[in-house]
Amino acid sequence: MAIKILVVDDDPDIRDILKLTLSEENYEVLEASDGEEALKIINSKALNLVLLDFKIPKIDGREVCRQIKKDLLLRHLPVIMVTAKGEISDKVGGIDAGADDYVVKPFEPKELLARIRMILRRTERDLEANPLTRLPGNVSILNELTRRIEIKSLFAVCYVDLDKFKAYNDKYGFERGDNIIREAARILIRTMQKYSNPDDFIGHVGGDDFVVVTTPGEVDNVCKTIIADFDKTAPSFYNEADRKNGYITAHDRKVKMQRDPQITVSIGVVTNEFRKIGHVAQIGEIGAELKSFAKSLEKSNYIKDQRKEERRQP
Repeated sequence: MAIKILVVDDDPDIRDILKLTLSEENYEVLEASDGEEALKIINSKALNLVLLDFKIPKIDGREVCRQIKKDLLLRHLPVIMVTAKGEISDKVGGIDAGADDYVVKPFEPKELLARIRMILRRTERDLEANPLTRLPGNVSILNELTRRIEIKSLFAVCYVDLDKFKAYNDKYGFERGDNIIREAARILIRTMQKYSNPDDFIGHVGGDDFVVVTTPGEVDNVCKTIIADFDKTAPSFYNEADRKNGYITAHDRKVKMQRDPQITVSIGVVTNEFRKIGHVAQIGEIGAELKSFAKSLEKSNYIKDQRKEERRQP
């Protein structure tokens, strides 16, 4: 799959030079001449990197970068800011806005390509984004949970799983199943944006499994909103007959007809509010247990760990 790079500059000659330079590495290049056009492309295309001029019309480069980095879905998209020679304030502004690197015009093509390769390697190593949702994958999830433990912050980790998803895939096919996974990701993103805690995190373990990290104070609202939005959306995944019935029919392994209820969502919530958690594996074990219990309840539910740490008697 070709690496997609968005070049944002209001000077068509600079865009041509950059396009020619990037073609040496067989990158697929998209172009935008202003910040507004850039954000439209960024929000609609699966990009690998943005090469962003600081001074562009409509929305300047610093604001474009700031909007990328505050978006839960886009914050891991690397941005290289392009600044004018000697404009120290532009460099500082770009870094403050969250830019991953910067180059100065006029730039040396080989140096630019080297910087791009370095950032792409670093992003791939750190992110391992899920190709379906572009959400951070397992490496990023592990790093995020490890970071929370190391800084000793209060956290609530939500293990989100779709129930009866395999039966749906068997009946409707993988393409429509992928649409459900994407919609689940959108629901998670909308929910987290609603509560707008800048340190929140969303990851995609794989398949129909997600991880959300938030604070103990917000986790009940987060879970209730995810469940309400998913249950409201779920009927639209089915054809009229299945929607009316409230279930789908399928053959089991013994070729017996069975009824599978419509898809629901189960969430297991692990917090360190009442007990110390010292290792990521501990979070995973507790989360799996809680999620399994939530799934046994046969409707969308969340189960929060409220067990308190046992203290030894003196």
